[in-house]
Amino acid sequence: MSGHSKWSTIKRKKGKTDAERAKVFTKIGREMTVAVREGGPDPATNSKLRDLIAKAKSNNVPNENIDRVIKKAAGGQDKNDYETITYEGYGPSGVAVIVECLTDNRNRTASDVRHYFDKFGGNLGTPGCVSFLFSQKGIIVVEENIPDEEKVMEDIVEAGADDYKIEDGVLEITTDPNAVHDVREALEGMGYQIASAEAEQVPATYTRLENPDDLVKMGRLLENLEDNDDVQNVWHNLENEEDLPE
Repeated sequence: MSGHSKWSTIKRKKGKTDAERAKVFTKIGREMTVAVREGGPDPATNSKLRDLIAKAKSNNVPNENIDRVIKKAAGGQDKNDYETITYEGYGPSGVAVIVECLTDNRNRTASDVRHYFDKFGGNLGTPGCVSFLFSQKGIIVVEENIPDEEKVMEDIVEAGADDYKIEDGVLEITTDPNAVHDVREALEGMGYQIASAEAEQVPATYTRLENPDDLVKMGRLLENLEDNDDVQNVWHNLENEEDLPE
């Protein structure tokens, strides 16, 4: 999650190579496996799975890949026992970072995450050390075919969303984290093209990095965390994410 604009994060992820995009589906695939085990393989009756399918498709994952993961999970062929673990810590110059993981090996994941923080100028903290700086919100992003602002205002009220902002030609809609699914479907029914729709950890305050070395280290920290198969999401309160080196 970007400090002040979700769009900068999306642009950075869109620029990834095919190999890096394959990692994105590995992560979504794990989430799908857990969702199927918890709620069954039918997206019509499993809203979590339905949301993950939409997420996979927005990341250009082929339908056959999605079907393969669902069938494998439903048939019990994926024997891995995944658990959710959240780590909290600080990046360079005190940037707050939350790392959400889905892992089948707690010790491996903890070791990897600690190593990244230590290597790139940060430190892993204790549970609760930075989470108080964040609140969970539903964030829905629309990047194309945005109607005029008066129409946007009418539509988000009808869809049940809470608020919105338009920045750099991108519409970012805020809603209750438990209402993301319903609001996304309502907006899609109105013709909106959704770039992403997820419950996210949104910071209340931000930290700006000015030192070029800190920006390099923060970029490397995020890159290594996001490239780790066990890491599902990384949230932070860096204000100027757009200044991170490519």
